Amino acid sequence: AMLKRSAARANMKLEKLETAKGQAIVEACEELLGGLPDRGGLHRHFPIDIFQTGSGTSTNMNTNEVVSNLVCLKHGASVGSSKDPEYLKNDYAVHPNDHVNMGQSSNDTFPTAMHISAAVAIQTRLLPAVSALAKALDEKAAAWDEIVKIGRTHLQDATPIRLGQEFSGFASQLHHAEERLHRALHTLGELPIGGTAVGTGINTHPDFSALVCADLTDSTGIAFREASNHFEAQHAKDGIVEVSGLLKTIAVSLTKIANDIRWMGSGPRCGLGELKLPAVQPGSSIMPGKVNPVICEAVVMAACQVIGNDTAVMTGGLGGVGSLLDLNVAMPMMIANILDSITLLAGSCDTFNERLIQGLEPDRERCAELIEGSLAMCTSLVPVIGYDASAKLAYQAFAEGKTVRALALEQGLLEPDRLNELLDPRSMTQPGV
Repeated sequence: AMLKRSAARANMKLEKLETAKGQAIVEACEELLGGLPDRGGLHRHFPIDIFQTGSGTSTNMNTNEVVSNLVCLKHGASVGSSKDPEYLKNDYAVHPNDHVNMGQSSNDTFPTAMHISAAVAIQTRLLPAVSALAKALDEKAAAWDEIVKIGRTHLQDATPIRLGQEFSGFASQLHHAEERLHRALHTLGELPIGGTAVGTGINTHPDFSALVCADLTDSTGIAFREASNHFEAQHAKDGIVEVSGLLKTIAVSLTKIANDIRWMGSGPRCGLGELKLPAVQPGSSIMPGKVNPVICEAVVMAACQVIGNDTAVMTGGLGGVGSLLDLNVAMPMMIANILDSITLLAGSCDTFNERLIQGLEPDRERCAELIEGSLAMCTSLVPVIGYDASAKLAYQAFAEGKTVRALALEQGLLEPDRLNELLDPRSMTQPGV
């Protein structure tokens, strides 16, 4: 409806469409967009399934018919009158093909609508959700910067790290996600409209595309522009495949963050126990008092679905599958998966932020306990006593069930003050020798 409105405005400016007819189309489109009262649920008049003709022709024709019939109803005519020669003599009467679809083909309108819908969904729904989650993680990183904990590589003890540093890494992933979404908006900003059937622009005015893009930009605040090459824009769907890949990358980022928090919140007594996860529901139907990481698990599952959606989109872009000579014929399936991914990611970010990150708390005592008991503490001794001596100390401490500090003091390897200086956990969380 947004595209049909912009097309009508462009055709009026080009003096190809009479003002009365063009304005009638604009008003009908605004009714569809919610600008006018909904007559009993207009969306029910769009029954076309996603799995239809791969060009989306059925949906384009459906839209043309609904718009023209809304004009009929507004002027007291019955549904279907738009094809009655007598009715069409009225200056306001519009034909679904001659007027609503003027200068257009399903082959350029549907891929254009794909870009518009995905861009609007990213701009209004996903970007705000990602930005809010990034901000929440930034706040946790700042608040917990003084908390030193044990680092882990290969799920084994490593050198110390500050909890704030770990969360700054999570926040950075989300800031990169914001950058990826801006790249997606740039890609989606290039519109195929004006190419008509195969990209040649037959039956449309040379300035039509530029006018449509300008009107869409004014309506949405998103920078839309005419495709630099209409043949690429209609024959292939590389841009949509790229956007899906960017969404998949954001999903992968969320799995990393959610899974790490799940690990750090494991316990409460027999796991890592460095984080206290907020309880959002009873954790078990048989084990009382259990707090499961349900939000983390929900986010991971949603991310898995986004990754699956990307596989479908990528397959739809393949030559010989979706992209065949002068048209892609898997477009409805591709955009359905893109929009589903945007919805899943936005909902996941909102839920993750509101139901988990906001209520997340560190267990400072547990972090300190694990630091002191870690054999990785000996790493800071390497520049002073050497690698082999440090390794021997670690193995012996493990065998005797002692801390590195206690055994080093017992053996008199260094003066106590010097040893405590070297084994200060915070000093190990920044560059220095």
